[in-house]
Amino acid sequence: MSIDKATAAAIHDFIAARQGDMQGFLAELVKVPSDNPPGDCAPHAKRAAELLEKLGFTVERHPVPEELVKQNGMISCTNLVIRKKFGSGAPIVALNAHGDVVAPGEGWSVDPYAAVVKDGVMYGRGVAVSKSDFVTYAYALLALETSGGKLNGTIELHLTYDEEAGGAIGPQWLIEQGISKPDYAFSAGFSYAVTTAHNGCLHLEVTVNGKSAHAARPDTGHDALEAATKVLSALYAYRDTLSGIHSKTEGITSPSLVVGLIRGGINTNVVPDKVSLRLDRRIIPEENPEQVEANLRNLISRTVQDLPGITAHVSRIMLARPFGIVPGVEKLIDILTRNATEIMGKPVGTEGIPLYTDARHYSAAGVKTVLYGAGPRNLLEANGHRADEKLVLSDLYKATEVVARTLAELLG
Repeated sequence: MSIDKATAAAIHDFIAARQGDMQGFLAELVKVPSDNPPGDCAPHAKRAAELLEKLGFTVERHPVPEELVKQNGMISCTNLVIRKKFGSGAPIVALNAHGDVVAPGEGWSVDPYAAVVKDGVMYGRGVAVSKSDFVTYAYALLALETSGGKLNGTIELHLTYDEEAGGAIGPQWLIEQGISKPDYAFSAGFSYAVTTAHNGCLHLEVTVNGKSAHAARPDTGHDALEAATKVLSALYAYRDTLSGIHSKTEGITSPSLVVGLIRGGINTNVVPDKVSLRLDRRIIPEENPEQVEANLRNLISRTVQDLPGITAHVSRIMLARPFGIVPGVEKLIDILTRNATEIMGKPVGTEGIPLYTDARHYSAAGVKTVLYGAGPRNLLEANGHRADEKLVLSDLYKATEVVARTLAELLG
């Protein structure tokens, strides 16, 4: 059952009257760099908290211990939490967006931190992924507060800063520390559709060890680079078999493998004694992550086992598990897709995405979770993680109305 017309109208009118404020809020967030790496994100959290407090929110600041931040490969990290209780205070719904972003890189036509607006489109690093949903979720909560509807439940904003590094000291840390125990969660969105599944990801580092020697006497050494090329050939042959594995989730196709980084060698005139490779293996929801890792380790071991003087060591850098449906989330999906369809003026269903996100930390804790926010029709359209990242501002306003109406119905 949808919310009453008066509540829906109040939400719509509130958001329509504050579009300029929403645009300005997003611009201020984009203007403060929060590239990760290097991951010095506390300054952005400080500015975001100031802006949120000007909107009337009470902002909890949860700085992550310095040693844990360093272990996560970052410099500073402060997570922000906002809580608003209505009536009985149950259920608890968390709205999570991340403020850390990838570095801008080359090829921009505008200053990536200037929040330039052209023809109703804002350009800037993080404008879509996912500083926009700081705005979506904050103004959805403000609209809910002024809607006049009779509500029971608690809305929490979880504004975190380590998604680009894996989320271990963001959402996962908030849950493990007992700072939040939500029943439902929204994670930042990437499309008009409601995302209910995404890939996992395994990063491995393979170190191939040999023995150095003078280039004039290569026979006295063991060439780690030559051995590494055999490992690469084996990995690429394995990669070619992955296209035969298909996910049943719409939006997700097959697993993939990329060797994205290679280091090694001493000098031009020296037989290489060590070469390291880093690989990225995307895991579809139907796969078992432990089995995927075991298969890769076995493949690498078999490849080098008969090479004289050569050994290979494999270490896990990261394992992000696939995200899928938690039993009971169907209610949230039904409400969200119905409201999105009405506001967007076109059918909005569910899909999976081949990325990995912080949503998995909520679902792993048993929280009924979806991804939805101010995303475009797809991530490529937004230039996410690319030059000239952009967001159609009307999508921001529509997504905010969808989230607010969904929250009103969920708590009603």
